[in-house]
Amino acid sequence: MPSGCRDVNDRRLTFVLVGVALLVTAWTTAAIGARASYGARTTGDEPHYLVTALSLAEDRDITVDDEIDEQAYLPFHEQRLWQQARPLPDGRLVEPHDPLLPVLLAVPVAVGGWVGGKLTLAMAAGGLASSLVWLAVRRFGVPLGVAALTVSAFSLAMPLSAYANQVYPELPAAFVVTVAIGALTGPLRRLGVAAWLVALVALPWLSVKYAPVALALAAVGGVLLWRRDAHRTLVTSVMVLVASGVAYLLAHQVMYGGWTVYAAGSHFVEGGQLSVMGYEANYPGRSIRLVGLLLDRRFGVAAWTPVYFLAVPALAALLRARPRGWAVLVLPLVAGWLNATFVAQTMHGWWSPGRQVVVVLPAVVLAVAWWVGRVRAAVWPVAALGVVGLVNWMWLAVEASSSRRTLVVDFFETADPLYRAWAWVLPDGGLGSAVDVAGFVVWSGLLLGLAVAGWRSVPSRASGRFDLTLDVHPRKEDTSCPPQQAASLV
Repeated sequence: MPSGCRDVNDRRLTFVLVGVALLVTAWTTAAIGARASYGARTTGDEPHYLVTALSLAEDRDITVDDEIDEQAYLPFHEQRLWQQARPLPDGRLVEPHDPLLPVLLAVPVAVGGWVGGKLTLAMAAGGLASSLVWLAVRRFGVPLGVAALTVSAFSLAMPLSAYANQVYPELPAAFVVTVAIGALTGPLRRLGVAAWLVALVALPWLSVKYAPVALALAAVGGVLLWRRDAHRTLVTSVMVLVASGVAYLLAHQVMYGGWTVYAAGSHFVEGGQLSVMGYEANYPGRSIRLVGLLLDRRFGVAAWTPVYFLAVPALAALLRARPRGWAVLVLPLVAGWLNATFVAQTMHGWWSPGRQVVVVLPAVVLAVAWWVGRVRAAVWPVAALGVVGLVNWMWLAVEASSSRRTLVVDFFETADPLYRAWAWVLPDGGLGSAVDVAGFVVWSGLLLGLAVAGWRSVPSRASGRFDLTLDVHPRKEDTSCPPQQAASLV
């Protein structure tokens, strides 16, 4: 790219990146006071992550016996904490959650308590949004205005805004996936390979449930290195990943008494660690989550943030055009969505909507940004639907901050007129009635129509060969200076 053009674009890009990061951080920070339940400020797994962070800050270990005995959790969980952990053979009590999130929050919690922990997640949300804008512009050729609008539409609404306020590993995992996407869509030299490997190692340490996404990212990276004849780097990377996997398993045997953290959980004693996936799982029945994760009345991400509906035509267009980097978005997204559909025990859990898919939502955001950058008529639906999602989150956050509603217990009973005006037309997978099943069928047909529209909205890739890899080298036009690319939304 000519230096003068790059200087101008870099200045504008830097300004927008900082602005988006500050906007999203401030927006999500404003909701820190929102309560998870009426009886406790944090609930579910949140206080257990915070207790482990306190233990790391004060005792330099993950054993929480003394914190539980001293009720160190009372500032952020006003009731007696339900004990998730069972005493290990040596008498230790460790929370059945992977330790990387508590490690990341240890210093902020030590300095600022639970508020410090949530502020850290809010800043991570700002960093995630800024990173997505950069990737959309620099890796996928999206005009800067389109990238900023699209990323903001998703980042200022649920579930990304919600998990910037709740102490779960979902948002850090989404950030790690974004790092991996950035590495795999770049030149993949020494620094890129290092970033990719660090991301792969970090994901299971945030939670073992992210392993399928890590495997998908590992497969894409392996194919890329092979196609670029970087065989020595590929062999070294495999050795690093094997060594890190062995270290992970051995460390969990020492720390948790089993191959996963679930060995330390009191609710997995009878059924074993695999019971985290459910008892006598009805996998055909779980298939309804394929669309339920998107449009379920209470727990579907599009029910609260309708801009997620645009992921359907965007992904269809991405599959047809297959631009450079498409597989880095599609394969991890498929792995994460299938994991949330068939492996996760439930979609309707004690959490805010979208928890099981947050980790792969960066791929959704980038796919939509890429599509809108090429189908400019989609700018206005993104803006309009983004405002709906923003209002829905703002309304719920205000209600939860004033104790009229909560983020976990009864969020779906919100008085928000936008949500209530249309939620009744969405099916509820938790009820499983014949009407709801029929609703899923009807909505599946509508989603298919969106997919067809998306498929037709872009030209097919010139090559008829359908492969699951990336272009090895950027196309010639990717290296040019796009005239007025960042000047306007349309």
